[in-house]
Amino acid sequence: MAGETATAAGRDFIRDIIDADLASGRTRQVVTRFPPEPNGYLHIGHAKAIALNFGIAQEYGGRCHLRFDDTNPAKEEQEYIDAIKRDVRWLGYDWGPHLYHASDYFEQLYEWAEHLIRAGKAYVDDLSPAEMRAMRGTLTEPGRNSPYRERSVEENLDLFRRMRAGEFPNGARVLRAKIDIASGNLNLRDPVLYRILHTAHPRTGDKWCIYPSYDFAHGQSDAIEGVTHSLCTLEFEDHRPLYDWLIDNLPVPSRPRQYEFARLNINYTVLSKRFLTELVRGNHVSGWDDPRMPTLAGLRRRGVPPAAIRDFARRVGAARANSLVDVAMFEHAVREHLNKSAMRRMAVLRPLKLTITNYPSGQIEELDAVNNPEDPAAGARRIKFGSELYIEQEDFSEDPPPKFFRLAPGREVRLRFAYLVTCRDVVKNGAGEVSELICTYDPASRGGNAPDGRKVRATLHWVAAADSLPAEIRLYNPLFTRPDPGAGGDFFADLNPHSLETLTGRVEPALAMAAIGDAVQFERQGYFCLDPDSRPDRLVFNRTVGLRVSWAKARGAG
Repeated sequence: MAGETATAAGRDFIRDIIDADLASGRTRQVVTRFPPEPNGYLHIGHAKAIALNFGIAQEYGGRCHLRFDDTNPAKEEQEYIDAIKRDVRWLGYDWGPHLYHASDYFEQLYEWAEHLIRAGKAYVDDLSPAEMRAMRGTLTEPGRNSPYRERSVEENLDLFRRMRAGEFPNGARVLRAKIDIASGNLNLRDPVLYRILHTAHPRTGDKWCIYPSYDFAHGQSDAIEGVTHSLCTLEFEDHRPLYDWLIDNLPVPSRPRQYEFARLNINYTVLSKRFLTELVRGNHVSGWDDPRMPTLAGLRRRGVPPAAIRDFARRVGAARANSLVDVAMFEHAVREHLNKSAMRRMAVLRPLKLTITNYPSGQIEELDAVNNPEDPAAGARRIKFGSELYIEQEDFSEDPPPKFFRLAPGREVRLRFAYLVTCRDVVKNGAGEVSELICTYDPASRGGNAPDGRKVRATLHWVAAADSLPAEIRLYNPLFTRPDPGAGGDFFADLNPHSLETLTGRVEPALAMAAIGDAVQFERQGYFCLDPDSRPDRLVFNRTVGLRVSWAKARGAG
């Protein structure tokens, strides 16, 4: 099971609370939970909560539950349940036997709702949603009591049981807690506990036509499961008094406590499940696993290693105040992990033919190429070299600008692992575009070393024309054009029309042996992985993240 050890994990206010609870004897075994709603795929913001809940449980020798908050069947699907399980496991966590659903507790929750009615602390309300909102008040004005608030216990029980029996249509009635309609906290102004919803549930079918609210189901589910520390994001801070009120007024078997931490916010990224759903349904992306999406499925398809996500979550940490994280911090964590593990390969994304006229025609020789300079144990591979090669179009300039040290007419460069070559002539097509470079090589420079010690300013990657393979290369860029998407009022207006660029390149033949999801570094290009769309006759690679190079280096020596 993955996670951070006690020494590797950063300290934060949540761990301080747990330490104090253990020292005082209030807590004997730490029990946390991750409670997703199965109405969409998990995203990287959820990964922070997953790493925190599972990581803390592991760190303190406790347990973490996976519990589906399946209280709104109108939006829930089995596809989402399966995807959530898959993503949590992919991140490296395991809930063991502790897989639960809020729907496991529907009967108990219903009994507790009747308990509140009998105690005079809940009532059935006939107000419409619009009327209820109007009478709820505002942040500066207290609410007004519903005309149905003083119904008798007997009438409320009768109506609530008839709600369960399916006698009333959707929206006709709700069950509300009777707390304080004038409270300064809007969540305590007689919140809704149950609503009528004639929709089949993925697990319980048509057994129920009333469903508990999140606020009613969540704390009580925690109490049933013996959760000790219920960790939520900051938007639930104002819900905590209601969480505590329900725990205090129900005969629950344990006393969980809720604590709030800052949710993850990343620039150039939207982590609203509602908006992500709109992206998918509106065909703005190819699906929940589109590599441009911040979903865990999308990040996995993009080639992001789960260890990098866990490390990123650890670095962000659990804070009390919201903040904005630079996406560069996430990319740095990804590069750190891939740099250690990814095999190096050469791939030419925009091929330009290079012909060496003084290399024996038809001759092929094999050269040694290092697999990963960060890992000597990775060894080397054999690559083939001949008179016809491909290099990157951007590695040649017919009229080079200042500080451009790559190939140009009359200029010598080094070919990675191979020889020094000099451009002697340029061939153009009918449109006047450079289509081929005519070069010569120095036979004494095998391995790329100048025999007389002359200085060569640039080293270029290449592939041999004879055995390189065609490949579709998908270059993913930020999905949004601005760091604060939607700040102008329209998320869709900020979508980046150039978030995906598809190229037809050439890659080393060794990549034909790659498995789906395998990470490689295309030298001088970035980190890539093999996409599930690949077939034996059609390799498809997704760019995971580019190499961290300065603008000057990218435009200059290469």
